[in-house]
Amino acid sequence: MVGRPLPESELLDRARGGDEGAYGALVEMHEHIAFRVAYAVLHDAAEAEEAAQDGFVKAYRSLGRFRRGSPFRPWLLRIVGNEARNRVRARSRREGLTRRVAGADVSGGAAPPPEAAVLEREQREELFAAIAALRPDDRLAVIGRFFLGLTDEEAAAALGVRRGAVKMRVFRALERLRLELEGPA
Repeated sequence: MVGRPLPESELLDRARGGDEGAYGALVEMHEHIAFRVAYAVLHDAAEAEEAAQDGFVKAYRSLGRFRRGSPFRPWLLRIVGNEARNRVRARSRREGLTRRVAGADVSGGAAPPPEAAVLEREQREELFAAIAALRPDDRLAVIGRFFLGLTDEEAAAALGVRRGAVKMRVFRALERLRLELEGPA
């Protein structure tokens, strides 16, 4: 059966054995969602691409610690999400230092992710401003569930928390968003 794609489990086994082509196939399978996770955190396409690439490199180096039989995507997205959050922390430190040195505020404006194209421009800007104001973990839970289409279980694995924690984060975040966008009931 020439040309038939290998199942993910087979690609993982081959990648663990040092087959870079198999890992390349895994990268191709997951590169778009990895970029979207990184972009959701960073709000910068170039930096998100670097974070996703670094996440893939770290995942490759950690394949020996990946549990056989576990789903690869949530594990990978957790690594990419952590890489993106580390970049946000580093960026915040750099911006703080820049503000102290220059005595000026550094703009933190961000472009919305591609999924927002469906929304009207004004609503989109308002929505993403409200999402950006959420705590990073809440923001990732909301984006994972509603923009990336992850299940509660996949989001929990990607964030490294229990399923109930994802549900609670999403509930609280949606309540904050509702209050921000609609005002008190």
